[in-house]
Formats: sequence, structure tokens, C-alpha cells
Amino acid sequence: MEPSAGACNGTPAALQLCQALSGATPANQTAGLSEQQQYAVGLFLSCLYTIFLFPIGFVGNVLILVVNISFRDRMTVPDLYFVNLAAADLTLVADSLIEVFNLHERYYDMAALCTFMSLFLQVNMYSSVFFLTWMSFDRYLALARALRCGPLRTKRHARLSCGLIWMASLSVTLVPFTAVHLQHGGDVCFCFADVKEIQWLEVTLGFVLPFAIIGLCYSLTVRVLVQAHRHHRLRPRRQKALRMIVAVVLVFFICWLPENVLISVHLLQRTPPGAAPCQQSFRHAYPLTGHIVNLAAFSNSCLNPLIYSFLGETFRDKLRLYLEQKTNMSTLNRFCHTALKAVIPDSTEQSDVKLSGAV
Repeated sequence: MEPSAGACNGTPAALQLCQALSGATPANQTAGLSEQQQYAVGLFLSCLYTIFLFPIGFVGNVLILVVNISFRDRMTVPDLYFVNLAAADLTLVADSLIEVFNLHERYYDMAALCTFMSLFLQVNMYSSVFFLTWMSFDRYLALARALRCGPLRTKRHARLSCGLIWMASLSVTLVPFTAVHLQHGGDVCFCFADVKEIQWLEVTLGFVLPFAIIGLCYSLTVRVLVQAHRHHRLRPRRQKALRMIVAVVLVFFICWLPENVLISVHLLQRTPPGAAPCQQSFRHAYPLTGHIVNLAAFSNSCLNPLIYSFLGETFRDKLRLYLEQKTNMSTLNRFCHTALKAVIPDSTEQSDVKLSGAV
């Protein structure tokens, strides 16, 4: 039985009891932290992200773009996907500096700015997730169906696939935006990211379905590689492919799961009676938790360069050659080459290089 509106008027104790019964307990009480403490924790996490993860994501994605474009004549089908994924991730990483220091969630209170930021984030979020999904399918074709699907894995088809992925990312963002804008455009507190239909679409199409496809493709790939265990010459290739598969699935799942769980829980909760429309967003209800899950989601774009390129020997060979060409001083050239060999050892088997290019 819910308390009446009159019961909420009175002493502070009565107000707290009313909030507890109605489920409208303030976020700072449920978290056990004051507003200043939440701000301090959020600022500390933002600084950690900016110092450690942001440079990796920014420099890593820039290197992927620069190195592959410099060797465009040697660009393979996987390289083309890496370049497009790096472009989407680089945009997300650059935009994350605005998001990670939005500790008071101020821009979510401005309808125009919130909508613009949400549109910008969703286009790049969908493109990044869609490229990850398509690359998992392409990797399965490369390893498990090389003979039958070889003619389909051409640069021409890869460019077409990249164009379709970008069009799909724009469509899945702009079409729902147009629909909800016609319905909620007159609301004072309208924000594209806070519409429940948009949030459900983000959870299902931006996480559940892509993760199911990625998991299926990699599970099929693992089964093919395990069946090839009897071939001794394929063992190094199998081990490297399995290592990359585990890293891909774990990083994608760990980074995107918290945000989607938080959104899902918020969507399944009943809106407290009497709550102002501007305060119904999960960002206002759980400011610190929302900030943490945003940082986790952005971390995926920072870690993708390490997983997809720096673990692949083809890109490492191109990076060595690129640095050798750009370093004119012989001493600096030898230093960079020695440092690269110490951190990134040369391949000992030609078959491994071929696999990294195919994978």
C-alpha cells in the first residue's frame, strides 16, 4: 500500500519514511555516499581512465589508421575492417573526454545538447559493435570456410560490407530518433537517450544480439581449431587464434555488460509516483553507477587496438616498417628497431604471419 500525497508532508523523518515506502530513496542514500564523496570517486575514476586507457585508445586507433593507410597497397580484407573499426573507436574515445568529466550529468539537463550527444554516441557505438560482430563472422569464414568462401572475401565485398555497416548504424539511430522526436519533441526535458523504447533497442540490438552472434561465430571457430589439433603444424596458429578469441569475447562482454544491465534494471523498475519527468533517467537516479558503466563501455574502444591489431603479427610488421621509414637518424632507427624487437618479437614461422593476416 503506497502512502498518500499528504503523508509525505511533514517532518523530515516522515518524508524519509514516505520515500522508503514509495521506492524513491535518494541515490546518495542507497549508495551510502554523500554527493561530495560520489563526485570525488567519479573524478578519481575519470582521472585513471584519462591517464591510462585514453592514451592507449587514442594512440592505438590513430596508429591503426596511419599505418594501414600508409601501406594501402598491402591492405588485406581484415585490415580494411580494422581501419573502419578504428575510425569508429577513435571517435568514441575522443568523445569520451566530454563524457567522463560530465560528473554532475549537467548536459543531460539540456534537451538539445543531450540529444546531440546521444545521437553522436549511438551512431559510433552501433558502428563499433556492428564491426566487431561482422569481423567475428569474417574470421569464422577465414578459418573454417576458407576454400568455399574465398571468392567472397575480396576487397570489393569488404568495402561494400563496411559501407552497409555505416548505413545500418546511421539508420538504426536516425530512424528511431525521428519517430520519438515526433512524439516527445514538445517535452521540456526530452532527451533521446532517456526514451525507454530507445534504451530497449540499445540493449537488444546493441548488446544481446551482437554478443550472441559473436559468441556463436567464435564457438564454431574454436570447434574447427580443436578438430585440427591432430595436425602438428597448425598448433601455433591454433594457440594464437584461441588466445585472441578469448580476449575478444571477454573484453567485449566485460566492458558492455554493466551498462546494459543497469539500463535493463532501470527499465524493469516501476517509476516512483510523483517523480518529475526530468528526474526519471537512470543517470539522475544512479549518477555514480552510471558514470562507472560509461567508463567501462568506453574502455572497449580503448582496448580494441590491443586485441585486434597489436596481437596480430601483420600489423606489427607494418608498424616496424613504418617506424623504420619515418626515422631518418640511424641511431634512433636502431634504437626503435631494438625496442620493438624486445617488446614485439619477430615471428619464427611463416604460417603464423599468414594466419594473422587471415584472422
